[in-house]
Amino acid sequence: MSRKSQHRPQTVVVTGASGGIGRAAAIAFGARGDRVALLARGHAGLEGAAEEVRRAGGQAMTVPTDVAEHDQIEQAAVQVEEHFGEIDVWVNVAFTSVFAPVWEIEPEEFERVTKVTYLGFVYGTMTALRRFRPRDRGTIVQVGSALAYRGIPLQSAYCGGKHAIQGFNEALRCELLHEKAGVHTTMVQMPGTNTPQFSWVRSRLPNNAQPVPPIYQPEIPGRAVVYAAEHPRRREYWVGGSTVGTLLANAVVPGILDRYLGRTGFSSQQTDQRRDPDQPDNLFSPADQDRDYGTHGAFDKIATDTCYQLTASHHHVEIGLAAAAASAGIAALSAGLRRRLR
Repeated sequence: MSRKSQHRPQTVVVTGASGGIGRAAAIAFGARGDRVALLARGHAGLEGAAEEVRRAGGQAMTVPTDVAEHDQIEQAAVQVEEHFGEIDVWVNVAFTSVFAPVWEIEPEEFERVTKVTYLGFVYGTMTALRRFRPRDRGTIVQVGSALAYRGIPLQSAYCGGKHAIQGFNEALRCELLHEKAGVHTTMVQMPGTNTPQFSWVRSRLPNNAQPVPPIYQPEIPGRAVVYAAEHPRRREYWVGGSTVGTLLANAVVPGILDRYLGRTGFSSQQTDQRRDPDQPDNLFSPADQDRDYGTHGAFDKIATDTCYQLTASHHHVEIGLAAAAASAGIAALSAGLRRRLR
């Protein structure tokens, strides 16, 4: 029996669903046969994403929404439940950023990034909780980043928002555990991903912006989001070996990482091509209103669609038991060899 035939279709809301990780996740939910509500600002991007969800096997509806506005998110939820029925899963993805040193970012730009990247998650979570808690069921997936733990140069506004989401979600999780709620929240920390944002992010860099390598295709984070929604009792998922390495290094030698990123963080986030000063800019208005940029960004040639770490993460219990058994076997073999050599 296929996974889709075993799955009871759910109603899923995905913010930031017109491109990148949000769109990849929406398509992956569609492949399960789910009813997927896509929230974002750009008309063309939303319609393109909805068509892909339908082709994957799901149902789709588009709800143009600016997640920085609480009332718009609440109204979107009302529309979704009127059309598809009760929401089962809420996925917060939408974000924006400014690529520049702190001293080159304007106050209104910091405010906008914070409202979208942090408060958009807060508003989406509050909207979901108003529906989930009375029913004592529902899952919230927060799409985070390695940058939720480790700040890097040129992305201070974005890093601040991701750090804030991390603290917010930990507090929420404790509160839900306190009341023994049937509602769950989990967070998925993502690596550098080949999304369209690097073609439309507001930037003051001399060259084109790029994700910090290694770069992963968005289908990998998309699958991780679906898995987290299916297994929400785990507090957090890390996606990509680079995420694991970054978070572990930051926990052990953060000062050394500061100096390393000070030397490499500017060049690793730029290509060798000069930035077009007239490139699209989605900070205050959608770049994909009239043009669908799709799921992928401009880095298909160097992005990978393989992530062994993700497979290991999804089977950490089995791998842990296997590793323990292997270690015990090696220890027994070593003991036997030592006895023979006496």
